[in-house]
Amino acid sequence: MSSVRKCSRTGCLEPAVATLTYAYSDSTAVVGPLATASEPHSYDLCEEHAIRLTAPKGWEVVRHEGEFAAPDPSNDELTALAEAVREAGRPDRPAPPPEPEGPSGRRGHLRVLPDPVKR
Repeated sequence: MSSVRKCSRTGCLEPAVATLTYAYSDSTAVVGPLATASEPHSYDLCEEHAIRLTAPKGWEVVRHEGEFAAPDPSNDELTALAEAVREAGRPDRPAPPPEPEGPSGRRGHLRVLPDPVKR
């Protein structure tokens, strides 16, 4: 079960060697070694895009010092399965308490509204 992650830049088919993460509170873009697992709020970059990355005015770019090494492809299906199970079971954040059903009949993201004709 070998899968090489590709660069996140549109149209780029090169293998990823670095991970880009934004620290919005610090106005910082961090380019570091390729993360062990793909994260939803980070971007995989090939070497060329990792080196050429620029940030908006007022932002700082922090880069990994040294060369980016291509990850070794792994054929170990058991390891891949264990990583997938670990990711699926990871609590990203606590679930919000369920909202009590009020007079509007609110359930989740849908609402039951009273009939405007009946008064």
